[in-house]
Amino acid sequence: MIELLRKRRSIRKFENRPVEKEKVDQLVEAALRAPSSRGFNPWRFVVVTDPETLRGLSTAKPHGASFVKNAPLAIVVCADPSVSDVWVEDASIASIIVHLAAADLGLGSCWVQIRKRLHDSTKTAGAFVQKALNLPEKLEVLSIVAIGYPAEEKAGHPADSLQREKVSFEAERL
Repeated sequence: MIELLRKRRSIRKFENRPVEKEKVDQLVEAALRAPSSRGFNPWRFVVVTDPETLRGLSTAKPHGASFVKNAPLAIVVCADPSVSDVWVEDASIASIIVHLAAADLGLGSCWVQIRKRLHDSTKTAGAFVQKALNLPEKLEVLSIVAIGYPAEEKAGHPADSLQREKVSFEAERL
């Protein structure tokens, strides 16, 4: 696991090739195995491979989503707030599980933050995605994870870039 974390980077450029069904199935299984507070599992996942839908999702917000149109796959992570008061945390955990599973499968991925972002001056990014995917109103959209075979290489972050000064043992040192 530590080696995976050492090499994993956000990838925004993808090869023009689909992700095999077996790998998509493994990503879905990983998402469904994500830890959840009290086992309530408030999350829901929408797997998107249709190029037109991916193009639409790439416009969910003005900045930071455009690369989704070039991904062969996206997993939209949603949750039902009525199921759990910590749905944001549970959906965030599921999102990172998808990231790590993608890296483990030799795929690249990048998280697109949707929650608390605007599509434009009249609509939230979440409302935009909700309408684009015909999601029930009760679901909140947390993120879109764009996934595919990397068309760029990035070295892992070096160990000396880690912010070790932000770690304390036993008590905070101010």
